[in-house]
Amino acid sequence: MDTNGVRAIAALSDPTRRAIFESLPAGPRSVAELAAATGITSSAASQHLKVLRDAHLVAMRPAGNRHLYSLDPRGLGDARDYLEQFWPSALAAHAAALRTAVATEPAQPTRR
Repeated sequence: MDTNGVRAIAALSDPTRRAIFESLPAGPRSVAELAAATGITSSAASQHLKVLRDAHLVAMRPAGNRHLYSLDPRGLGDARDYLEQFWPSALAAHAAALRTAVATEPAQPTRR
C-alpha cells in the first residue's frame, strides 16, 4: 500500500487543512496570512501546516523572521499515484453499469 498517498489524502480530509492547502496556489504565504485566510489562530495554522508538511503537500522556506509556505507537488503526486490503482476497476464498473442500463432500457418505437 502507498502510505505516502494515503497520508496526503488523510491530511486533506480535514476541512481546515484543505482550506489552507487551497489558499496556496496563488503563491507562498506566511503562517499569519494563512491563519487570517482560514479564520484560525497562528498556533492552530502552524499545527495544520506541520501535518501538511509531513504529507509533502506544502513546503516551507524561511524568509527573514517568517516562514513562507507553498505547494509541494510531491504530496499530490503521491495521492494521484495511490488513487490511480483504482482507476481500471472504476472504469470497468462504469462500463458494466452502462451495458446493464442499455440492456434493460425499453425499446423505443421507431418513427415512420
